[in-house]
Amino acid sequence: VEVVETGGGLVQAGESLRLSCVVHTGSNVAIAWFRQAPGKEREFVAGIRWDGASTSYADSVQGRFTVSRGDDKNIIHLQMNNLKPEDTAEYFCAAAWTAIIPTAPVGYDYWGRGTQVTVSS
Repeated sequence: VEVVETGGGLVQAGESLRLSCVVHTGSNVAIAWFRQAPGKEREFVAGIRWDGASTSYADSVQGRFTVSRGDDKNIIHLQMNNLKPEDTAEYFCAAAWTAIIPTAPVGYDYWGRGTQVTVSS
């Protein structure tokens, strides 16, 4: 299973970015976004069940970020609004063979290489 992220970049605080994750897999999977800042552990950001019936968000992004399926069923988007400097990190997409959305990195089987998001103040 190949996982590829796109859409990172440099923005100012308050601006928006949309990340996309292309993942070719079957049904009964959960797709999630994690992020990792320098010197910090990888943390859960948001996740979605493959059929879109369930989503989950970290408290730090609730109300600002939205995870959704694209028109192409193999694409998952992460819309990030009102970005803050503390959102600066490498963002990773991951896939897990489960219908429940794990929030720990160990719960995921496949990972992308990451895309950098930098938010300046």
